[in-house]
Amino acid sequence: MIRRVDLRGRVAAGEVSDLQAEVNALVPRAVFDVEKALDVVRPICLDVRHRGLEAIREYGEKFDHVRVEDIRVPAAALKTALEDLDPEVRSAFEESIRRVREVSQDELTADIASEPAPGGRVTQRFVPVQRVGLYVPGGRAPLASSVVMNVVPAQVAGVPSLAVASPPQKEFGGLPHPTVLAVCALLGIEEVYAMGGAQAIAGFAYGFGAGVTGCKKVNLITGPGNIYVVAAKRFLLGEVGIDSEAGPTEIAVLADDTADPKHVAADLISQAEHDPMAASVLVTPSEALAAAVEAELPGQVAQTKHRDRVTEALQGQQSAVVLVDDLEQGTAVVDAYAAEHLEIQTADAEERAGLITNAGAIFVGSWSPVSLGDYCAGSNHVLPTAGCACHSSGLSVRSFLKAVHVINYSRDALQEVAGHVVTLAHAEDLPAHGAAVSVRFPGEQ
Repeated sequence: MIRRVDLRGRVAAGEVSDLQAEVNALVPRAVFDVEKALDVVRPICLDVRHRGLEAIREYGEKFDHVRVEDIRVPAAALKTALEDLDPEVRSAFEESIRRVREVSQDELTADIASEPAPGGRVTQRFVPVQRVGLYVPGGRAPLASSVVMNVVPAQVAGVPSLAVASPPQKEFGGLPHPTVLAVCALLGIEEVYAMGGAQAIAGFAYGFGAGVTGCKKVNLITGPGNIYVVAAKRFLLGEVGIDSEAGPTEIAVLADDTADPKHVAADLISQAEHDPMAASVLVTPSEALAAAVEAELPGQVAQTKHRDRVTEALQGQQSAVVLVDDLEQGTAVVDAYAAEHLEIQTADAEERAGLITNAGAIFVGSWSPVSLGDYCAGSNHVLPTAGCACHSSGLSVRSFLKAVHVINYSRDALQEVAGHVVTLAHAEDLPAHGAAVSVRFPGEQ
């Protein structure tokens, strides 16, 4: 059901870049050709730029198979969705919101003031992005939890204007999934649009319409989506800011013979449930554990609802049971792989987690499965994929803040450093830069 890759004696800990190349060659990720998808989304985005709301309606009818006249979700629909939400589901979302909000509050950064010279002060202010468009997928599953993960840190950061887009659903009369709407209402989001795909990203980036039915241009777009959403975000980068280019989800599990094979198998399956291109990778020095997990998978897969999707993901080139010489080599391998989600199920899990520098999120021990992070750990589940964890972070309060330097020098403080400024300006052949300082001190230089 899942292939085996034997790295014993083949890959050693060394330069990270060299190891990354080796690991990527031996454990390749699923093909996710964003460049090819750009050819599809480019005309869609440009059409939305020129025709606005009507183009969004037409693409919704073409791709989501439902024509929506009122793209803006009515307030009554949001209210009804929340009223109709199952009380148990509502309670679970409220707890998820509470935990994510608490963690987000702790992420807030105070302004930083420095005084590099007497009378010279530089303050780094953290200010929220003024308007954000949050995208919530609506494909194989209504990811209402993504509403929590996008909205809560933005609210904590102090973003004054938030809009949510989620694809229209034919079975719900052209509205987004009612659970998505209910969570928006629970969080006090009133500006919600029934639009999906590249046309939604373009609608946020360019703005469309006017009045209460229109949507003002946003400054930043966040949230996961399919390859066409990702391609649209890449195409529109610069017109707006984006959080990341999220590809298919992935889990790596570093485990030794203390791990429970039932737990490991369930965790691999949980990520494979997302998408046929999802990656599930077990890295272990224990051949006994590898065999036990391989034996456990078929039975658990047979019992899961989305067994066809899970089977395709587990059998894909992106998934594998990887044998390593020892935990040191295994640690180097998962660090080089830079997984979106990394579980460490070893006897020394907490200490070993401290050795990892490349992962979207690290789940420590047998009682911290990825599913916990997806919903109720308090962490964010919008994370870097495709190895991007080696240079990027997951969504957080910081994603919605800008750092602005405020420079405030007195006359004496400027005069004290003026000579250096003039010297450096002339060294770069920019004499007017120097003159902008020396003109303030006539006859003193």
